[in-house]
Amino acid sequence: MSAVAERTTTYADRRKRAAELAERYDFAREPLALYGALAGSQERALERARADRPSVDELAAYVVRAALPEVVGAVMNAGTETLREAVLLRFHEGDLERMVTSWLRGETQKGTDVFLARAATSPVLEALPEIARALPIAGEERFCPQCGGSPQVSVFVDSGEALVTGQRRLVCARCANEWVYPRMTCVACGETDSGKLVVLADPDQLPHLRIDACERCKRYIVSVDARLESHAVPIVDEIVAIPLDIVAAERGFTKVTPNLMGF
Repeated sequence: MSAVAERTTTYADRRKRAAELAERYDFAREPLALYGALAGSQERALERARADRPSVDELAAYVVRAALPEVVGAVMNAGTETLREAVLLRFHEGDLERMVTSWLRGETQKGTDVFLARAATSPVLEALPEIARALPIAGEERFCPQCGGSPQVSVFVDSGEALVTGQRRLVCARCANEWVYPRMTCVACGETDSGKLVVLADPDQLPHLRIDACERCKRYIVSVDARLESHAVPIVDEIVAIPLDIVAAERGFTKVTPNLMGF
């Protein structure tokens, strides 16, 4: 069984980290600026959800009414022209509750729908764990034990004891819950044969980031080593792994879950 780990970051932490990383990595400045704007809108959605406490039956309608407009506003302020146009078009097409419901069910969707549904729904699920727990659970340790979502990023943390190996945690792409997962195990298919597990890294440019990939299923996840970067916020630091994402794609690997920025 998966062990649940305490969530370690807030939206304030995420905004601050996005600004710090944007100063350090020019190539990721644009997506980090958008993420920072979105994190502000998501924080307001989270606080509102905690106050309103909608039921699981009204989740989709609540997200569309209370969270989605904030997300659209953030995109208008910090998104690219292409993204702004796509979001405005989708926002005015209607059937937005269906868009959110489809995302929650894991159905295949267009990129704009995934972006809007995820950006608007995730903070509500994070605010209300009881609603997250009401969603269908896959029952396998590589899925979030709280909401059944797929992992977004892997993080290695210090155990705090000299002779004890630190934990590996996975961070949920849907509700930001964290849970403990075996270190030498593929997060997509459960492969444990070290001969099939591949690590891709760039110690000079991105010393605290790496790709953990699997030759069996050809999937991968970005891992953040918080032992090397104590101020890392995994869900944000994952965004700057773009050079590693490119290398992984060239090797024929596909990310388990694209991040909020779409890569």
